[in-house]
Parts: sequence; structure tokens; C-alpha cells
Amino acid sequence: MRLSEHSYRTVSCIRGPLLFVENVIAARIGEVVRIEGPEGLVLDGEVLRIENDTVLIQVFGETRGLDIDRTRIVFSDSIKQVPVSEECLGRIFDGSFRPLDGDPPFYATKTEPVVSRAINPVARARPEQFIETGIAAIDALNTLVKGQKLPIFSCAGLPSKELAADILRHSGLLGSKSFAVVFVALGLTSREYTYYLETIESLHKPFVAIVNLADRPVVERLLAPRVGLTIAEYLAFEKGLDVLVLVSDMVNYCDALREVSTAREELPGRRGYPGYMYSDLASLYERAGRIKGREGSVTMLPVVTMPEDDITHPIPDLTGYITEGQIVLSRELYARGIYPPIDVLPSLSRLMQQGIGAGQTRDDHRRVADRLYRNYARGREVRKLEAIVGRDGLPEKEVGLLDFSSAFERQFIHQGEQRRSVVESLDVGLRLLDELKGDSDAPSDPDQPDSA
Repeated sequence: MRLSEHSYRTVSCIRGPLLFVENVIAARIGEVVRIEGPEGLVLDGEVLRIENDTVLIQVFGETRGLDIDRTRIVFSDSIKQVPVSEECLGRIFDGSFRPLDGDPPFYATKTEPVVSRAINPVARARPEQFIETGIAAIDALNTLVKGQKLPIFSCAGLPSKELAADILRHSGLLGSKSFAVVFVALGLTSREYTYYLETIESLHKPFVAIVNLADRPVVERLLAPRVGLTIAEYLAFEKGLDVLVLVSDMVNYCDALREVSTAREELPGRRGYPGYMYSDLASLYERAGRIKGREGSVTMLPVVTMPEDDITHPIPDLTGYITEGQIVLSRELYARGIYPPIDVLPSLSRLMQQGIGAGQTRDDHRRVADRLYRNYARGREVRKLEAIVGRDGLPEKEVGLLDFSSAFERQFIHQGEQRRSVVESLDVGLRLLDELKGDSDAPSDPDQPDSA
């Protein structure tokens, strides 16, 4: 029975986090609704789908306690909004943007829709100036540029959590005080939350943390990254800050997307994930960037734990299509005690050339990076040959490459938890190259035999 212009008691089905409401006269996709259950239970929801006069509502919370006869749905005629203000800096919120740090709510200067549009390619500004993460394998060889989206591909058991914490602590923008981080954590256990909480509380830079715990409703996991990006867009394009958004772990987001899709009885795609997962991920990743005529930028570092160590799995596969490179962690390096265990050979930053400066500075950085990459790749190839003929069966030049690859991993990639500036990283690389016999600083000539 309809109670008023926007209120209904016509719930026909409750299925997991979803409600089906019939005989709805007026509704729109994304509209926020209030769900009033028995015994004072009040929940928020959002319109997902409209078919004739039947509306599918996604509930932000547990539907336990709701029943068909006594549940009242109130349509608000507005979409989901996030209150934003510079006062949110230094605060910790849950996935629904409620304070988790015990402090009172802040005064919001305005509200922004949580579902924003991707930046128009025509309005995008060219990438320039890199963000220093303090990680040598990233800053020197796979530079992160303002406005870039660069995922970190990890595997189960590898220290992606520790690497994310180090980037939160060490990241910064050279010569700028207008830098902030927005950390979005998805599906955290209590132990993981305690670890990240210690990291967050030790930060000496402006930050906002959005934490979704594992025991929270699955729908909140879909909302949390959009809340974080909405805050980042406000800080970047309204207040002129350069914002680094670090999201961990996107696999938890995609699993939540699959769970909701299954509850909606949608046809599954690859490995049970919905067919629209590509466009859904793109709606998040493409919110990173710079806008012409505006100060500030949004840079995104999503962490993706590859299921079964499979880089062709739908989640890392689709992520790679959307983003501008990848940082890949290696189980082999981690087993040898290398931290961070970043495998530089499959890692790539497609915007590195635009972010490492101009003129001689860029040329010097590029030359050192190319020489390190070239000789390390050759050293890795020699390792395969060593396994067959042994070290004594190798020519002197190849023994040098073999030693270089080991020294490169121990001294350049491995740095423990200490921060290393990009200048320090390049100095370490130059010292290793100076110790390598047979390396040539000049570009190789395709018509001449290679010097190394």
C-alpha cells in the first residue's frame, strides 16, 4: 500500500543486500532511499535498477531484521552525496564515511555526488612532475607521475601491505607542501586494521583514511573507493592539492562486485565476475588525472593481489588495459630476502618519460635507468645459462653480468623499510654500473655488435 508521494510498503522480496519494491510510480537510478524496518531499524539504500514499476534497491547494511510486511521504503529524490571539507584531513572514516577515530563529525562546506564522471580526455592536462615514493625500483626505473594510475600487482603472501604502508609514509612531491594522501582500505581484518592504524597515526603529511572492515556489509566495499575518490577530487580540483590515492585491495572490491551481481541474478562473465566489470573499474581508475586550467591532481595506486599468481586473471588483466603500466612483485625475490620484492623487468610506467624532468636532467635519468635495465635483463638471462653449464663454464663478460644482477637485487632493489630519495637511488645505480666491466654508456648501434 502506498503511504505518501515517496513512501511505499510494497517490498516483494528480500535477497541478501537487495530489496525488490513493486508499484513504484517515480524513481531514478542512483536515488537514495531510507529503509525503515521493524523495531526502529533504519538503513540507507540506493536504486540499482528499474523495470516497469519494480525497483531494485541495494541496501547499505545488513538486511537481517527486515521483513516484507513491516518494511517501509522512503524515496528521497536525490543521489548519494558525500560531505566534503578541508576539515576531513587527518581523519579516519568507515566505508560509508562515518567517523572511526572517535572525533565528532566535521563541518561540511559542500556536498558532492559519490558517483562522479571520468575526466573528459579533451580536458586532461599533460602529465608532468613525478611523485617520489621513496622506493628505488619505482622512482628510478618506473617513475610515478602526477595524475597517473599505476597499479601494484602482488601475490598472496607477498608484502603488499608493508609496501603500501611504506609508500604512505615516504611519498611526497619535491619542493611542494600541497601534497596529501587518501588511503582506501577494503575488507580489512582486525589485525590488518591495527597495522594500518599505526601507520596512519604516524604520518606527517595531510591524509584522509577510508577503512572498510571485513565484517562490514559487502555493499560498503563498493562504496568506499568512490567516497575516497570524491574526497580526493575535492581536495585536488577545489583546493589545489596534489593527492595520491592508494587503494588496497582491489580484489576485495571485485569480489564484492561479483557477490552483488550474483544476488541480482545477472549472467556471469569470466570466472563468475560480471561482464560490466571492465567499465566499473574504468569508472574508478579514470577519475585520476589532471585538468587543464586547474591546480591539483589525483594520482592513483591501486593494489591488486593476483588470484593464484595469475596475471591473466580477469582482475589484473582488465586493470592493465585501463591503467598506465604496472608494478609487479616477485615471489622469487621475496624468498631471497629482497624487500621490496619488485621485479623491474615486467614492471612498467608508461608516463615515466613525461615525469622525470626536461633537458639534461631527463636525459641523465633515462640513460641510467636504461643501462640498469639492460644489464640486469642480460644478467637474468645468464642465470639460466649458469644453471646448465655452471659458473666456471661462462665467459668473463657474462660472469660480470651475473654478478651485476645479484648486486643489483641486493643493493638497488633491496632497501628494507628505509626511505631512499631518487638522487640516492640513481647514485647507487651509477656505482653498480661503474663496477660492471664491459658496460657502455652510449646507445647501442644496431649495425655494430653490442658492447655488453
